[in-house]
Amino acid sequence: MKLQLAIDLEDVQGAIDLIQKTKDSIDVFEYGTPLVINFGLEGLKKIRAEFPEITLLADLKIMDVASYEVNQAFAYGADITTILGVAEDQSIKDAVKAAHEAGKELLVDMIGVQDVATRAREIDAFGANYIGTHTGYDLQALGQDPFETFNIIKNNVSNTKTAIAGGIKLTAAEEIKSANPDLLIIGGAISTVDDPATAAAEFKKLLG
Repeated sequence: MKLQLAIDLEDVQGAIDLIQKTKDSIDVFEYGTPLVINFGLEGLKKIRAEFPEITLLADLKIMDVASYEVNQAFAYGADITTILGVAEDQSIKDAVKAAHEAGKELLVDMIGVQDVATRAREIDAFGANYIGTHTGYDLQALGQDPFETFNIIKNNVSNTKTAIAGGIKLTAAEEIKSANPDLLIIGGAISTVDDPATAAAEFKKLLG
């Protein structure tokens, strides 16, 4: 199990400071959608220049023109990027092809997918590196968590590695262990606490 930190902050320097504090415990750093919206891929380029050795995911949530957008993410320094599971089949196939030709990785984000089991089987056949459940902020506010949906995904893929995200806290340790995703994505439980370094280390310890 790898640990990914979703950096959903609103400034690039804040992201750089957070990476510096947590890089000993984090496997993948996510250049989150708020950073994409506020600073585009130029912010990603700055982070890559500051930390040439880390693994960076650009959370572009691609929906269309997949080959171009995937390649742009990689050109600016990403190792992994994301496409939405609700995108057209051809877009996902194009994204997979572009990522693999570049020697990089693609994560399919299942946010908004209604028939999770069927879509998980379809995406498994497309050859993406990761498929991830994602309980967004709007549904977290209604009390939903990602574990039930994650288990549906895990039971319907055989080749694709799995990822889980959506308001997960350290108090969910037993659920995390039971789910056993390949990629555990944590956001606010690390990035918004007083001591991010300690929080990241605690999650890393949980992963074993």
